[in-house]
Amino acid sequence: MNTKNITVTDKPLLNTNLDTNFLKLVAIISMFIDHVGAAFFPEYPIFRWLGRLAFPIFCYCMTVGMLYTSNIRRYLGRLGLFAVISQPFWILAFNPQDILGNLTNWNIFFTLFISLLAVWGFKEKKWWLFILAFLVISLWNFDYSSTGILLMLVFYLCRKKPSLGAVLYVLLYLPAFFTASPGDPLSLTIGNYGIGFEAGALLALPLIFLHTNTSLRIPKWFFYAFYPAHLALIALVHFLLGF
Repeated sequence: MNTKNITVTDKPLLNTNLDTNFLKLVAIISMFIDHVGAAFFPEYPIFRWLGRLAFPIFCYCMTVGMLYTSNIRRYLGRLGLFAVISQPFWILAFNPQDILGNLTNWNIFFTLFISLLAVWGFKEKKWWLFILAFLVISLWNFDYSSTGILLMLVFYLCRKKPSLGAVLYVLLYLPAFFTASPGDPLSLTIGNYGIGFEAGALLALPLIFLHTNTSLRIPKWFFYAFYPAHLALIALVHFLLGF
């Protein structure tokens, strides 16, 4: 997907936010806040709640990219390449004490890669690919498990029915209101009732389904490079502070 934002006259996605550069900027800021909180301030759940915007926005932007790219294999290749590049920095940033034990704890770019591969298989009616990707991401140790596939399917199938897409999006995150234990450090506790921090993903809903039209222009490689770069920075700070 090129650096300009997509306009509604380009092709199939209608009535959702095509201001993808703005959305991706929001997502990487959210992700950075989340990762700083996870690495250095685990006692402050606000970092993790604000970080819940990132994943659904990334999934949405990947779905838009799949629909508009002129070369899906190159698009997937970039995701896969930066997933591989980012993996050592991911481990050093969050699990430096047990590097060998976390070699197969895959970073989020792997989740996005497998999820997008599954939804592309669904779109092209390559059912074997869809099923294989779904099984791999569900049974192996990927961040968010199959949530990425489900989100991308919602965005793809409801691309012309944003109201239905918004309802299904809310339903995907509804369990967060019922599965958290009161007193969980990442939950919002109200009396004897706990709301899981994944409910923070609902904050992304208006950004995805309403139009912003900022005309923001950012080189596409910035978004790819930011991921390993910010992980390397967190790993470096870990090393310097002796965490």
